[in-house]
Amino acid sequence: MVKQRTLKSITRAVGVGIHSGQKVEMTLRPAPPDTGIVFRRVDLCPPVDIPVGVTSVSDTRMATTISPGGDPGAPRVQTIEHLLSACAGLGLDNLVVDINADEVPVLDGSAASFVFLLQSAGIALQDAPKRFLKVNKPVEVRQGEGKKLMWARLEPHHGYTLSFEIEFDNPAVAATGSRFVFDMGSGKYKKEIARARTFGMTSDIDLMRSRGLTLGGSMDNAIVVDDYKVLNAEGLRYDDEFVKHKILDAIGDMQVAGMPLLAAYTSFKGGHALNNKLLRALLADPEAYEVVTFGDEREAPKGLAELAPAW
Repeated sequence: MVKQRTLKSITRAVGVGIHSGQKVEMTLRPAPPDTGIVFRRVDLCPPVDIPVGVTSVSDTRMATTISPGGDPGAPRVQTIEHLLSACAGLGLDNLVVDINADEVPVLDGSAASFVFLLQSAGIALQDAPKRFLKVNKPVEVRQGEGKKLMWARLEPHHGYTLSFEIEFDNPAVAATGSRFVFDMGSGKYKKEIARARTFGMTSDIDLMRSRGLTLGGSMDNAIVVDDYKVLNAEGLRYDDEFVKHKILDAIGDMQVAGMPLLAAYTSFKGGHALNNKLLRALLADPEAYEVVTFGDEREAPKGLAELAPAW
């Protein structure tokens, strides 16, 4: 049987929220089978639990934000996608995240620090079947026209692959790889995807900060690009770090479904909003998906039944 997974022990992290600029303390705890991933706002009295789910998403501007029932006026947790991406990369199903602010700490701007934290706590197999969301027919969402066109698609596939293409009117970004395909069953999430950092253009930073965004952003937790070059002294971690970060985000956004997908995901210039629309479109059509388990690991797609190796 392909089993559900949780942590063996508790682990903690302290950092700042990239948008709020607030100091954040976060504790990651093991959880029983079928719990899913639940964020608990322990700074509120009484604490508020926010289970991760497609209908919990209440905002997708610059990050993925969840609230109870998707109510934008309710307590929230924003910028959850990097942590969820790390959970997906390690196959974690059940986790309670105690957090004392409304934003997950950005740490180094990638998922690598979260992978290290989770693996340091250890991964435990649980005596319950792991559930997968199997896509049975193509589902696509599109937005804009001409140069503003963007789209995202899910298609049936016995496994889980993600293909992403970016297009930025910036010479420094354009000089890097614009398309990447990643197989979640390859066992290379940590090596090929996890270290890709979030990025921003200097031309956008003042505008975003005037809107209360990226208040905690810096070259310690993001790639900063001007009109011609990357400003970070150490340069890029990957030659195609920009598009790999978009795949990292997409993995986290798709994990909002509450279980890993069995599908081929493809996106052209998509983002958090389009990813959530895609999941909602999938779940709105009962013929487009089914929830499956594997009583025999040999029947599962290659790589998806295996525990990720230690860091």
